[in-house]
Amino acid sequence: MTENFPNLLKPLDLGFRTIKNRSLMGSMHTHLEEAPNGFERMAAYYAERAAGGVGIIVTGGFAPNIEGGGMPNATMIDSPGDIEKHRLITDAVHKEGGVICMQILHTGRYAYHPHSVSCSPFQSPITPFKPKELDEAGIEKQIEDFVRCAVNTREADYDGVEIMGSEGYFINQFICQRTNGRTDSWGGRYENRIRLPIEIVRRTREAVGKHFIIIYRLSMLDLVEGGSTWQEVVQLAKEIEKAGATIINTGIGWHESRVPTISTSVPRGAFVEVTQRMRSEVSIPLCTSNRINTPEVADTILAEGHADMVSMARPLLADPHFINKAKAGKSDEINTCIGCNQACLDHIFEMKLVSCLVNPRACHETKLIIKQTESEKRIAVVGAGPAGLAAATTAAKRGHKVTLFEADNKVGGQFNIAKEVPGKEEFAETIRYFKRQVELTGVELKLNTKATPEVLSVFDEVIIATGITPKTPDIPGIDNAMVMTYLDVLLDKKTVGKRVAIIGAGGIGFDVAEFLSHQGKSTSLDKEAFMKEWGIDLRYSAPGGLIQPEVEGSAREVFLVQRKVTKLGDSLGRSTGWIHRTVLKNKGVKMINGAQYNKIDDEGLHITVGNESQLLAVDNIIVCAGQNSQRELHASLEAKNIKVTLIGGADVATELDAKRAIKQGTIVAAAI
Repeated sequence: MTENFPNLLKPLDLGFRTIKNRSLMGSMHTHLEEAPNGFERMAAYYAERAAGGVGIIVTGGFAPNIEGGGMPNATMIDSPGDIEKHRLITDAVHKEGGVICMQILHTGRYAYHPHSVSCSPFQSPITPFKPKELDEAGIEKQIEDFVRCAVNTREADYDGVEIMGSEGYFINQFICQRTNGRTDSWGGRYENRIRLPIEIVRRTREAVGKHFIIIYRLSMLDLVEGGSTWQEVVQLAKEIEKAGATIINTGIGWHESRVPTISTSVPRGAFVEVTQRMRSEVSIPLCTSNRINTPEVADTILAEGHADMVSMARPLLADPHFINKAKAGKSDEINTCIGCNQACLDHIFEMKLVSCLVNPRACHETKLIIKQTESEKRIAVVGAGPAGLAAATTAAKRGHKVTLFEADNKVGGQFNIAKEVPGKEEFAETIRYFKRQVELTGVELKLNTKATPEVLSVFDEVIIATGITPKTPDIPGIDNAMVMTYLDVLLDKKTVGKRVAIIGAGGIGFDVAEFLSHQGKSTSLDKEAFMKEWGIDLRYSAPGGLIQPEVEGSAREVFLVQRKVTKLGDSLGRSTGWIHRTVLKNKGVKMINGAQYNKIDDEGLHITVGNESQLLAVDNIIVCAGQNSQRELHASLEAKNIKVTLIGGADVATELDAKRAIKQGTIVAAAI
């Protein structure tokens, strides 16, 4: 047995086959499923993760029929041609020694098309279409389509399937009274409501035989009103085991739940106790999930008996070689998922291809290729924020001789600000990763060094990644002593009074508001406090695991003000913006939109909202109203005919856009 992470790397015997370790790559839809040349790209994407050592890969969800697809163009495995396309994936994964299961996902009322179906005609709060209520024959058809899909999956040489029975999708909709209003044999009593998942698993097992993996994704904690009780969840798990499932995977929360379950503010391994509680009820392996992003966390979860396997989805977007690095004792080299959702889940909502903020090659393996250079160059990178770090380490990996200049005494740039915000502590992991990459790639790092045109004139190419500076709005009295910038607050930790007005309600404004309203230990670092804040009861005293939240009051009276008349936080991520708004609302932060800034004086901030003049009598005013690019070097270098490229905030001054910065730095360095 390996000395490094022995519990994570211990083989798992399924009876008819052995899985090489206890890791499962959780299902993530990527939109490659519908993209041109998507199957070739998925083959490369999954093969890289198989080569990286993961135990079982579960694909993104594929629909069992047209009505079950999330979108009108949802991909299926319904014909001989489909089967051949899927073999591109399975062949590539098996060539790397991997095991891969296809997820069968029927979205039910969560479908974004008018042909959606469900057990009852109850429209979801997050989708625009009311589903058609299935009759008995329609339900039988859906079951048959699940089974046919599984058989086709086997024909495509997958090692198994995952049947998606959680997160509020089609099967889950039958199970819970919240969505099942039927009075026939598929509704009413719990035994009737769980007929669908049991029949699907039982008939699938009969059709595919004994030596085919069937994973059932069970909703162990619904986190919605009208959800299942713990006794009901246990009853279903036992029936699913009897029906022939090989593994039960843990699902947490419905998509319509107003409780965060995977964002960076959720504590690591927040829900593993639910899986552990189920272990005494069934004998087949249980897989736990949600916010497991390091091998240390994964190994501890397994060592403490919380589960038999751990599911990690986004961590394998961030670093496809996660498992092999852990096995080699190189966990400090893992590019850790920070749970930001900006390039994965938010891209799903925006109908974009999924990728990863910290790893822009994710899902672009055939497009963004990092290869050794044929002509070594001397390259200077100015600025060691996310963009500069990505550019410097990528160029050095390719064989260029790179010098990285940083005026500060540390690397990380704006991530040193982000990591100070309660709930964003994970951002420190990206700084740690890049610091290690600087060491490994041989980048010459010059801290406390301001690069001058004279110093840079000896380099073949210069990449400027000097980032941004806060913009000063044109408001009378802006030079008043009570006015501060977000850098004063988050970076320099200057003393802030008890009453505060924040000018600007973009991402930075929200971060400052959370920082100033918070008191005590961050709930993302305190599981018990997190559960209280969001009303989560892992002991299941009420159906769905929800109880009344207990919110700690704010450390300050905070006003969050913006000129725009739109909703505050409109620019925040689709999957996380509601979380930030809820936190600040619960903290009593007063949100003001449509404000005209009249002046600042010793009394405070004078504004007009509509036709009403107001005085916000505050101790301090924090400016979070935009940024300017730092690009003083650019013109002087061009005048010397030095090849120079601007990246990150030095190129485009926007909100602190690390996703664009890291991607741009990587792409530029890959092309030199």
